[in-house]
Amino acid sequence: MRISTKGRFAIIAMIDLALHEGAVPVPLSSIALRHRISLSYLEQMFSRLRQDGLVESTRGPGGGYTLNRPATAITVADIVGAIESGESGATRPAEPAALDMAQELWDALNGKMVDYMRTITLATLVADQRAKGYKVEDRRAVRQAIVRQPKPEPLRITAPNSVFALGKSLLAPN
Repeated sequence: MRISTKGRFAIIAMIDLALHEGAVPVPLSSIALRHRISLSYLEQMFSRLRQDGLVESTRGPGGGYTLNRPATAITVADIVGAIESGESGATRPAEPAALDMAQELWDALNGKMVDYMRTITLATLVADQRAKGYKVEDRRAVRQAIVRQPKPEPLRITAPNSVFALGKSLLAPN
């Protein structure tokens, strides 16, 4: 199994979704901002994740994505499998003899990697992030914090603005 950049981003996005999931769906635009991932790229990934039944979408204002199953029931293998399905892996050599020489090794390694990814749940990855000190901000608090700040008074400079004005200020009696 090959884990591409798309697979890595999908894992990151799913961890983020699980961390920020609550009473309201998480918009993809907020995930895109937090992780600097293209919104259209995320839309493609979440389309595949939705087709595989890992997430569900809510349309309209206040819409976004939520997990379709508990985080304990979603594994890294599920996420990567949903994203990488249909994409070609490594190119195979044209000669059958070259293919047979190491194919058993690659198949065994691939099987071990998939078995290991099946042991890692999304809930485990979320718990790891929380143990590292990741804190989720309440979206309502963030909206309230975005308030216009009063404009500061412009500075009034009383210093002379030219050499001639400086000379006059020095010659003028106090």
